[in-house]
Amino acid sequence: MKTLCRDNVSYYLLENNKSVVFSDVNIAIGDPLEYYVGDCNNSNSVLHQGVTAPSDWTVGKYLFDGTKWSANPKWVEPPAEEEEAE
Repeated sequence: MKTLCRDNVSYYLLENNKSVVFSDVNIAIGDPLEYYVGDCNNSNSVLHQGVTAPSDWTVGKYLFDGTKWSANPKWVEPPAEEEEAE
């Protein structure tokens, strides 16, 4: 796996074979192109390859410094979805 991080926060977890292309304005994911990451670019983000993410990995829940994972102290558990009444 590989993870795309900004400020050491892991925002994307991708398969090793997924294409990731950095530019000055964004990051292109996939070949053929699947989507752009508009808030990440080659000056504020880093891609770490060959990682094994925590089993409960969720966007923004963990920090990754290139070597080790740690809990993100700013991460807040999203509220549980309410069940709809029938």
